[in-house]
Amino acid sequence: MTGNVDETLSYEQARDELVEVVRRLEAGGTTLEESLALWERGEELAKVCRRWLEGARARLDAALAEEESEGEDTE
Repeated sequence: MTGNVDETLSYEQARDELVEVVRRLEAGGTTLEESLALWERGEELAKVCRRWLEGARARLDAALAEEESEGEDTE
């Protein structure tokens, strides 16, 4: 369960797996070792989601900056 998260996971894949990890943790009934492994997996998946969201934010910021600079050029 632990180990590196596949960097090719899409945001949606990582998010869906993270939701499942949280569901399993909240349901209980796992051993301490299983819970720790799930928590570690969840942390890794959260990092993947965070990287996707940061990348999306950077793309939006770049597009907005480009649009703004084009608007200044036409004035």
